[in-house]
Amino acid sequence: MLNQQDQQTLASRGISETQLLEQIKRFETGFPYLRIADSARVGAGIVALEPYQEDEAIARWDKYLADGGSVSKFVPASGAASRMFKALFAFVDGNETAPAPGSDVDKLIKEIDHVPFYEELDEVMHRLHGMSINELISEGRYKDIIAGIIGADGLNYGNLPKGLLSFHAYNDGTVRTPVEEQLVEGAQSATDANGHVNLHFTVSGNHRHLFEAKLSKSIPEVEKKLGVKFDVSMSEQKPSTDTVAVNPDNTLFREDGNLVFRPGGHGSLIQNLNDMESTVVFIKNIDNVVPDSKRESTLRYKKVLAGYLIELHDVIAAYLDILATGNYDRAKLNEILAFVTYRLSISNSKTDGMSDSDLAVYLQTKLNRPLRVCGMVRNEGEPGGGPYLAYNPDGTVSPQVLESTQIDPDNSEYAAMVSKATHFNPVDLVCYIKDVDGKKFDLPKYVDPATGFISSKSLHGKTLRALELPGLWNGAMSDWTTVFVEVPISTFNPVKTVNDLLRPVHQGR
Repeated sequence: MLNQQDQQTLASRGISETQLLEQIKRFETGFPYLRIADSARVGAGIVALEPYQEDEAIARWDKYLADGGSVSKFVPASGAASRMFKALFAFVDGNETAPAPGSDVDKLIKEIDHVPFYEELDEVMHRLHGMSINELISEGRYKDIIAGIIGADGLNYGNLPKGLLSFHAYNDGTVRTPVEEQLVEGAQSATDANGHVNLHFTVSGNHRHLFEAKLSKSIPEVEKKLGVKFDVSMSEQKPSTDTVAVNPDNTLFREDGNLVFRPGGHGSLIQNLNDMESTVVFIKNIDNVVPDSKRESTLRYKKVLAGYLIELHDVIAAYLDILATGNYDRAKLNEILAFVTYRLSISNSKTDGMSDSDLAVYLQTKLNRPLRVCGMVRNEGEPGGGPYLAYNPDGTVSPQVLESTQIDPDNSEYAAMVSKATHFNPVDLVCYIKDVDGKKFDLPKYVDPATGFISSKSLHGKTLRALELPGLWNGAMSDWTTVFVEVPISTFNPVKTVNDLLRPVHQGR
């Protein structure tokens, strides 16, 4: 099945033949739906902190930083912005000369002076057409304006990463990209005791130079303004995490006789996260940022989540010490079990019949692993994953972030659980990735390989099947200790389409 060229290709990517065969087998078998016990809700898998508890968590986070605790922000930023402009591409490629009334493009044209890149676009219109935006609108040349936003000879927004687009315009004439807003947010929530802010962006190789250019200009400006020192690093998805493409009949897909590999999705980034040196790591999507005047809620709950993480870890460390020394009786084991059951929402129907030694081993297993606290917002119709209580391979039930594709749509019992789900995953989490001795966990060991998915794609007109690895905050963290904390919807302000930039929360002026 594999020729010498194939073997050389695998070796150059760091992919073994065994891994390749496992990927092919997964195409043949598919991925199983997950067993779920229920959707998570406040009081059943989701913690709703009282104001005084939030204040205590913030104080604990401040103390962690003051005591020299290490922290980084990890921001996946490799995603292209093309999906933001789907409606714009359709309009430019279509036959209509004017946008349909009430359409996204129509609204964009009517409020074009409110987009943060208005001045940049106006300069492009003068360069390309010798006219201003308003003059082009008066002549009904809407396509020229829209093409100027997405086209390669204009702003080229249809081909740039989302992290480098103009998102927020300020009264002083400055305009910030998501990358720049992440710098500011990081400085305001995760500056260590030495005044350093550690940020890590995952980027695509073909855009890395653009990020480097933007950061080389922006970092000194933000450092001067906020009085901090940045340590910013970047990485790319590793070739060893790419997955092979197959034909519809699951035979190897080839182009010019060569195997074709595709990026394994954001789940591949567990390898990048595994390279982080900090003890605590914030993870947040690149586009969930707001201008300075709208950031108060975001900053408060960043610190709440981080402080609650440290509070939990304080308890976990104390209990692991007790279990390691053997200085416990059944009453102490039951106390630790209650913490695991009610604070960490991990249930196990078999613990009643366990001996003291078996129960101690079980508790050590559940406590001595990576820990994450995930913010969850009330579901207001946003698409995407959500918090559930799901069965694990060992028979326990614990909190998991699931995508809709992981839940059997034909299971009426599960459909009822989904229908009463109350919360949504905004991808706002903070992680503790070292053990109590300060040694890094080997994060790939905690991935559930049975939680990826298969999609249908095409390459140069030929249909192929693509394999995506377990998502970074889904199956890639399946065997972590996971705690859900309710946070307000004000902390969730993503930009999924260009029209989202017209929302009041993204207006910096």
